[in-house]
Amino acid sequence: MGVIALVDSGIGNLRSVEKALITVGAAVKRTSDPQVVLQAEKVVLPGVGAFGDGMAGLESRGLIDPIKTVVARGTPLLGICVGMQVLFEESEEHGSHAGLGFLPGSVKRFETPGLSVPQTGWNQVNACRENPLLEGLPHGVYAYFNHSFFCDAQPEDTLAETEYGVCYCSVAGRGALYGVQFHPEKSQKVGLTILRNFVEKC
Repeated sequence: MGVIALVDSGIGNLRSVEKALITVGAAVKRTSDPQVVLQAEKVVLPGVGAFGDGMAGLESRGLIDPIKTVVARGTPLLGICVGMQVLFEESEEHGSHAGLGFLPGSVKRFETPGLSVPQTGWNQVNACRENPLLEGLPHGVYAYFNHSFFCDAQPEDTLAETEYGVCYCSVAGRGALYGVQFHPEKSQKVGLTILRNFVEKC
């Protein structure tokens, strides 16, 4: 098994993601070095906080072009939380920000009247289709979320959905590119299953 590059863009809780990946048997290298990303067998892009900060962190470290190169090459990549959101074309968080543009769609704020924002806590993840990332997980498993914005994705890129005021894409995928809106490193057995699937099956 090759090295998984855990991308440090300055906004991720890298230690908890790193520990979870090691728990499922991954060889992990935490990095902001473009060359390490380019040479990795797989890439994990975590993130917490604001979309614009995430993109700025990637740009300032010279990581945008390497990430685009590995995705074009077909290297498996998993985005987590804001790391999933930046895979899309744009976000309306604190103005308009361009994303990496791998997936069509935009990142929007929860606007349902009376809804508590951010969504913080456990919610169901309802699979829309079979995929190696979700192998072994029954329909409607619970994962841990903490976010104020959601990905408005195309149906063909939506692997699973979650209901919170709206029905939105909580797991995205296209080819070897994946994203999860929730935090697998905080989602106990469900999260570890997803990370193990990414390491072993994707």
